[in-house]
Amino acid sequence: MGKELSVISLPQADGAGNEFIYSRVFCQRKNPPPLRLLLDFLKSRNQIPLIPQMTPETLDDYSWVQIALGYHREKKPIQLFCIRNAGTYQDVFEQEQAGFSRLLSAFGDVEADLAKEFVVRATFILVTRILKNDIAEEGYDFNGWILEFFQENCTGVVQIDEQGFFSPQGELIVDMQDHSTQQDLSRPEIPS
Repeated sequence: MGKELSVISLPQADGAGNEFIYSRVFCQRKNPPPLRLLLDFLKSRNQIPLIPQMTPETLDDYSWVQIALGYHREKKPIQLFCIRNAGTYQDVFEQEQAGFSRLLSAFGDVEADLAKEFVVRATFILVTRILKNDIAEEGYDFNGWILEFFQENCTGVVQIDEQGFFSPQGELIVDMQDHSTQQDLSRPEIPS
């Protein structure tokens, strides 16, 4: 029997007033790749990920849930969460999937329909969380490599908060910067 894990919540800010930027890859592959493959990919792109001490077995495990990857010793690390369509985090997965599906339905164009198809067919969502007031340009680049890895290797589509959805070529296909229905999808929506 698997161990019970605490529930991940995706707040837009913490108790200290620090704001977060989230990016996601809605992935259609059945299981996420082990962390070792991600680290090897980052190293092949001349990135030096700073990771906590981990056993080799942990790096090769497909059932990882979260990790913090540093890109610079003086900056806060980027947090990665793997939210699956089954198990402990299923409620968070369903909330993210339903919220983005509903949001994309409001656009009514081909690109939004394509992005919605990825959202609806996703089996897991890779989420990165960046501390907004502590990120450097190299951190945005580092995050971009992480997103690219999951997009390419897990048949995914990238979404970045305050921007929108991106094609595999990095082009913005669904602009959500000024969309009036964009909301905090990390909290349950309770109708009045």
